[in-house]
Parts: sequence; structure tokens; C-alpha cells
Amino acid sequence: MNSKDQLVAAIDIGTTKIVAIVGRSDGNGGIEILGLSNTPSTGVKRGVVLNIEETVKAIRTTVDDLEVRTGIVLTDVFVGIAGRHIKSKMARGYITRDSHESEIDISDIRRLTADMFKLPIDVGEEIIHVIPQTYIVDNESGINNPVGICGKRLEANFHIVIGQISSARNTERCINKAGMNLMSLVLEPLASSEAVLTDEEKEAGVVLVDIGGGTTDVAIYYDSVIRHTAVIPFGGNMVTADIREGCSILQKQAEDLKVKFGYAIGDIAPENKVVSIPGIAGREPKEISFKNLAYIIQSRMEEILDAVNFEIQNSGFAEKLTAGVVITGGGAMLKNLPQLVKYKTAMDVRIGHPNVHLSGKGKDEINQPMYATSVGLILKGLEYIDENKVVVSFGERKPEPVAQHTPPPQPQPQPQPVKEPEMAIEDNQEHDGQRGPGARFTDRIKKLWVDIIDATDEKMDDNLVN
Repeated sequence: MNSKDQLVAAIDIGTTKIVAIVGRSDGNGGIEILGLSNTPSTGVKRGVVLNIEETVKAIRTTVDDLEVRTGIVLTDVFVGIAGRHIKSKMARGYITRDSHESEIDISDIRRLTADMFKLPIDVGEEIIHVIPQTYIVDNESGINNPVGICGKRLEANFHIVIGQISSARNTERCINKAGMNLMSLVLEPLASSEAVLTDEEKEAGVVLVDIGGGTTDVAIYYDSVIRHTAVIPFGGNMVTADIREGCSILQKQAEDLKVKFGYAIGDIAPENKVVSIPGIAGREPKEISFKNLAYIIQSRMEEILDAVNFEIQNSGFAEKLTAGVVITGGGAMLKNLPQLVKYKTAMDVRIGHPNVHLSGKGKDEINQPMYATSVGLILKGLEYIDENKVVVSFGERKPEPVAQHTPPPQPQPQPQPVKEPEMAIEDNQEHDGQRGPGARFTDRIKKLWVDIIDATDEKMDDNLVN
């Protein structure tokens, strides 16, 4: 396979951001990321596209930026899918072969897997993934790879991922309207798992918890096989909304508070520190203590982790997860979150970075939990290409910009930018008595008002004397 065929492009359509990424295999089981770009997402809520025009605009913005950076024009892309409509179930299927003497080959496995896509499901739903777990050949169970084994009856246990047709079609419509072709939809927790989990963790038993802006994705592995997947319709945006309502501030201010000063455990937050939030339209600033902020965050995070615990218990593998919990996604960067997860789940916890398979010079920049799904989509794309023997298309490489020898334009006078007031951190103690320009202006107004009143009183006194 030449380097052109190894190129894979993917788009992660999230609730808070849309990421476009291009990578290729490094030939040693890892991937090299050639370029990555992201832009804020405004048309997606809880992992589901609700405004196609806004989503298409955001996709096109980040794709254009990526194409300028890399010179590669995206045509065929892999896309992640999530949302509360996603559900999974277990199923078993079988096929009967012609002879006991012939060996099972890859075509038999593909025929068995294809039959599972015909399972009856509810109206308005479609099967997204059919993932084989273990195989059974002529009643001999526990077989991970039946290729080369002789037998007549081939069975398998499957993990079936189901989603709503409308949601999948809306996602595909966004990609098509942005001028690209959808190669395959990939369940986001499966993609994140590929990026951050090690083979040893999957064998020992592990829970992946990907905390995004609109959803929290869960994937459970045991004995190197996916056992359970779920999408919880709560994420970091719910925490931000709680902060906004609890502190009566703007959405942007609440997000900044969470990212810069938020703690996941209230008892650990600093006692005497407060942050000053600029008032709206000249109003008095608000002071919010670190501890009160942390208790608001902890309340919502405990609710999310209770839902994660429910999925762990519902999987039937709660007692077999030796490797514990791996948290990733943008929400995993919250201070003291691993301690809270360990307290709620009673398992070992680590933060998952997508560095398991990364190589090349740009890996340090991309090695952040928020890009776990994006890197995983590249890995799943390479796996899809290898299994289906398909060719991924890319457009013509964009030419390098040519410098034009034209006289520079005359500078135009620009208005001075208005600097937005910033949040100020203060210790909870008395001020030193210093006064700013606003206070001096207020004093002048007060003095002028006092002079007017004094002058009026003197005039009234003169009238009384006369």
C-alpha cells in the first residue's frame, strides 16, 4: 500500500467542537497525524445534529482550514456518531456450511456477519455496527478466530449497535452538503477506545468513560472483546449550565470558570479564594468562591457518574474489570476528577491520552484527551480500509500560495479595540484602600452634586433673610 492509499480523513462532529483530521499509517501499527483543525460547533445538541445549516457551515470552516494547512483536499471521510438514541444488545447467529472437511475462511465470517444486519429491529432504527465477540464451531466454544478450522456449523456471539435512521441520515446529509462523501459512521466510544486503551487493559477488563460536551460515552471491554456500549445524554455542557444558573452569570463566563478554576470535589477546593466576574453593562462585579463553584460542579458530575455506574452494573462485568476506569474527552481535564471517579466507582482510574498509537513530530500537540475520538476515527478508518479492501479518495493537492509583488496597501486608521474586562482572582480578605479611575470619577460627580446643593441652599437662605 503506497502512502496515498494510507491517507485517512475523519470528522468528529461534537456538541462543543467539530474536528477535521488527516492521518496515515506509519507502517508499525501506529499512525502519523498530518493535520488537525477544529472550530466551535453550534448546530449539535447532545451529539445529535439539530441545525443542518449551522453544522454544515462549521464543517466547511474547519475542513477549509485543514486543507490550507496540509494541502490535501478531503473527499472521502469517516465520521463519528453518538447521541441518546444509540443503544446496544447481544445476539447470536449461525450459518451452515456445505462440508465438514473444508476449512473456514474469511468469506464465511463475512457471510455470518452480513446476516446479522438482517436482524429485526424497531421501526425508524438501523444497525450501525455488528461486532463479533467469540465464535463457536460445531459446538466447540471460546474460539476467537475460526479461520482455518474445519467444521460445518459456524456460530458467533455479536455485539449489535443500533441507532436512529434519521440521526444517521442527518449526519450524512451534513457531510454531503459540505462537499464530501461519507465512507462509514463509527460509534464514538469505539473510536475513543482504539485511541486510549492498551491491549493489556482490554484483556484484563476496563471501562472507558469519554466525557464530551453533550454526551458521556461508555465502552466496556473484557478478555479483549467489547462487551457493552452506551451513550449517556449528559456531559460538560450540563455542568456549565448549572454554573450559569447557580451563579447567575453568562454562559461564556460559566465555561471559563469551569475550565480555569473548577474543581470536581468541593472539600478539596481552596477555602479563601474567590474569583471576580465582571458585571454586565457596567454593573457591579460578582465574587464567586472556589468552594461554592466546586460544589456546583461536584453535584452534576456525581449525577453523570451515577449513570456510568448503572451502565457498568447493567453490563454484567462489574466484578471482572481489573484495569478499572479510563476517563478521556474534554471533561476529563477537570481538576480532581480522577479522585471523584475512584470514590464513586471504587476502581482504579487514569486519564486517557491518545498517545498509544501516535507517532511523528506533531504527536505532542494532539496528545490531549479532547482529541481521543478524532484520533480513534483515523484508526477505525484504517481498519475499515484493511478489512473491506477499499480505496479512499482525496482531491487534488492545493498549490502553495504564490507571493505577489504588489505594493502594500496603505494602512487605514483602525478604531481602538475595547478590552473586555477579565476575571480577577482574589483572596477573601479586606482590600488595601486603593481606588481606581472609576472611583475618582464618581468622587468628582459627588463633589459637583454637593456644590450644586450648597449653592441652592445659600440662595434660599438669602431669600429668607430678604
